[in-house]
Amino acid sequence: MSKGTLFDKVWDLHTVGTLPSGLTQLFIGLHLIHEVTSPQAFAMLKERDLKVLFPQRTIATVDHIVPTDNQARPFADGMAEAMIQSLEQSCQENDITFYNIGSGNQGIVHVIAPELGLTQPGMTIACGDSHTSSHGAFGAIAFGIGTSQVRDVLASQTLALSKLKVRKIEVNGQLRPGVYAKDVILHIIRTLGVKGGVGYAYEYAGTTFAQMNMEERMTVCNMAIEGGARCGYVNPDQTTYDYLKNRDFAPQGADWEQAVAWWESLRSNADAEYDDVVVFKAEDIPPTVTWGITPGQGMGIDQKIPAASDLAEEDRFIAEEAYRYMDLYPGQPIQGTKIDVCFIGSCTNGRISDLREAAKIAAGRKVAAGVKAFVVPGSERVKQEAEAEGLHQIFTNAGFEWREPGCSMCLAMNPDKLQGRQISASSSNRNFKGRQGSASGRTLLMSPAMVATAAIKGEVADVREML
Repeated sequence: MSKGTLFDKVWDLHTVGTLPSGLTQLFIGLHLIHEVTSPQAFAMLKERDLKVLFPQRTIATVDHIVPTDNQARPFADGMAEAMIQSLEQSCQENDITFYNIGSGNQGIVHVIAPELGLTQPGMTIACGDSHTSSHGAFGAIAFGIGTSQVRDVLASQTLALSKLKVRKIEVNGQLRPGVYAKDVILHIIRTLGVKGGVGYAYEYAGTTFAQMNMEERMTVCNMAIEGGARCGYVNPDQTTYDYLKNRDFAPQGADWEQAVAWWESLRSNADAEYDDVVVFKAEDIPPTVTWGITPGQGMGIDQKIPAASDLAEEDRFIAEEAYRYMDLYPGQPIQGTKIDVCFIGSCTNGRISDLREAAKIAAGRKVAAGVKAFVVPGSERVKQEAEAEGLHQIFTNAGFEWREPGCSMCLAMNPDKLQGRQISASSSNRNFKGRQGSASGRTLLMSPAMVATAAIKGEVADVREML
């Protein structure tokens, strides 16, 4: 087993005890909740006459079901209105801080916690959402959990978990122009597989990650779960501290210096032992786009869709299914595939730096005829910052719709949905069947700059041609 890694240190510091089952009872420092997985959890507490043990350690927002075109209350969707009302009531009854629409701090849960400085190195973080691994970018150990586990954290501030193995994933070198953090994680998942990380925590390391800003690191950690890993993290460094300093919930004054010293001590030791190590060269990573129905079915923009016979035996069945569902065939180039909808946003790529990169492509250009293109900021703060920089004007001048914050078409639990067999270029994290709201809709995952390129061209295209 691993030894001396950040994961081992944080795990040991938060271990309450070992349960008779052999599982570790792990203390959770920060619990993030939203409107989808929390109503049932609060109902379970009421059934057992239990209280929220540490309400000050739980933070709520609303993101999955909120409309992004018209957020006037009550919502047009009765179920969405009932869900937000339930969360409002539960937070009020349990004295939980709730960042509601119009608070200035509402947004996608994995966007607002870092920007508020709630997410910090050395923490254990849990949320009823798969992509909680995003917070690992700060050197935190962050888990997505199910509804019954949301109940457990509310009631006990702990989780019962098996300790994970640790795989170190090194990426070294300089990314080429037109290659972004999204391409890095899609390349890693493509190489190691969607099940490659099962039973592991991923430590992302190497000179490429050292050069990334915090938002780029969040993009990579966000999709650790798509590669099967329960969590992914980057060791904290000066980039981390510069991002956190002076944020709302960051330590202040003398407490700041003390916090940084402690955070530094949590970094993986130089002689740390790992269960596995995988190394990539940054220059080998191309602009990447998915062609199939899992995030692991990716390819370089210049490549052709692989034949099932060229894949590992365990990947052939899902490849055959993907050919049929996507209406694509082996040997076909992905470049030139016609696009109906272009979506820029999500907890993966809805931050200010993502919007800036997409705006560079959109500036002075026009969305292709027949393409619906829209941009959804990840939070109210991101929206405000983007508008202060004039990014919204760049997008709207180009023919994109500029929306209100929310999860939007990432999972389409709101009015933003594909229709029928539409095919989308999406900066989100999952391309599963039906993921974007239509049982037959098709999704191609790519970086925000690549989505903007597809919007302008009306088809999948190489962003490097636009730079």
